[in-house]
Amino acid sequence: MNDPHPLLGELKQTRQRFLELVGEIRPDLHRYCARMMGSIADGEDVVQDTLARAYYQLPELRDMPALKSWLFRIAHNQALDALRKRARLKREPIDIVEDTAMDEDADAEAETAREHALGLAMSRFLELSSLQRSCIILKDVLDYSLQDIAGLLDSNVTAVKAALHRGRIRTRELTAKAEAGPVTPLPAVLQRYVELFNARDWEGVKELLVDDVKLDLVSVSRRSGRNDVSTYFTNYGRTSSWHLRAGWLENQPVIAVFASEHEQRPIYIIDLELRDGSIAAIRDFRYVPYIAREAQIVFDPKT
Repeated sequence: MNDPHPLLGELKQTRQRFLELVGEIRPDLHRYCARMMGSIADGEDVVQDTLARAYYQLPELRDMPALKSWLFRIAHNQALDALRKRARLKREPIDIVEDTAMDEDADAEAETAREHALGLAMSRFLELSSLQRSCIILKDVLDYSLQDIAGLLDSNVTAVKAALHRGRIRTRELTAKAEAGPVTPLPAVLQRYVELFNARDWEGVKELLVDDVKLDLVSVSRRSGRNDVSTYFTNYGRTSSWHLRAGWLENQPVIAVFASEHEQRPIYIIDLELRDGSIAAIRDFRYVPYIAREAQIVFDPKT
């Protein structure tokens, strides 16, 4: 029997081929976007917007650019646009030059700077200016050369050196005064969700949902309404070993999913939006597992 919607099937195949093409680049895109946005979840939103924009721009290109540089340039602009909408962006000309420019060849503190950048909480990156933030992430987290960074930011090496130098000073300061762990208790409904899930009490879990609950199975599908979202838990019921724990990610409550109760590292995370003691939205990052590799989750010892 012929496919009643052959064009739709072709579009799906084209999109899948595009996602496979960018698959190896995507984790680094997320590392960049998460730190630019100050949030792992918001960073993934920017990655999704970046890939969508790139996909729809492809037919308009006369020549195919270097894929990684092209995607990073789109991601950088998407992140800045998102930050402007939040009205959090500290405006700084991209070509500003300070008299404190560093020499890459004489940078004896590069490894220390990398440790500071990798250890700094995502949210603290927002305390750097946008230019400093971009340079720190690209150089100290992703190990780009100064020349590559200048090309990505439409800047010059002198400006990048200056921003990197000042950004590293600020990063050291932020690392030195890092805040203690979270002190606020986890929401009761989130803890209850974890308990019921681990007990495979799906009816109990469904009772925690508002009638118009939203589900975002990130990068795969979206659903809304308690009845439609209920099949999500039915699918989980087929996996008997997975175990959930509640904790804090960037001082925000999240749920970590482990392959079994005895595993040490989560395989992905789930973010819940709460409303009046119930669950209003679920964001499940099962199909973007690289997020869990970036996540520094502080767990509640009681879960």
